[in-house]
Amino acid sequence: MKFIFILLAFHAISAAAAPTSDEINLDIGTPPVMVAKHTLAQRTSRLVRFYEAGVIGLGYDGMIKMHDGSRLTLTQRQIAEKLIDQENPERNSLIYAIAEAHGGKEAQPAVRAAQIKRWKDQFHSGWWMEDAQGNWYKKP
Repeated sequence: MKFIFILLAFHAISAAAAPTSDEINLDIGTPPVMVAKHTLAQRTSRLVRFYEAGVIGLGYDGMIKMHDGSRLTLTQRQIAEKLIDQENPERNSLIYAIAEAHGGKEAQPAVRAAQIKRWKDQFHSGWWMEDAQGNWYKKP
């Protein structure tokens, strides 16, 4: 019986310790966070031309997705797909690194929610975004 009480108390403490998205510091400066942010920043200039052309957009889950590749040549499409394939794992790495700085795996949902909100806020007007139902719209 004591063991169950201790286990329940530990679970209550750990659940209470998980931060909310409002408590997350997305600007925390740990080395893994800084490396991920640097890598993402370096790739941004190559992604912008595809955002502006409406080829790629921001998925509801915060990941970059192909919106409309129909106007691209095969080479351009391969470049866009390669950038997406590089960008999304790095976005996840950033989320994991920030979560680690906020206590680990339990913080991941709050970190992901806060980071997705930041990415949506930073996205430029006229660029394509995906809603929760999978429909695309231009950011006003």
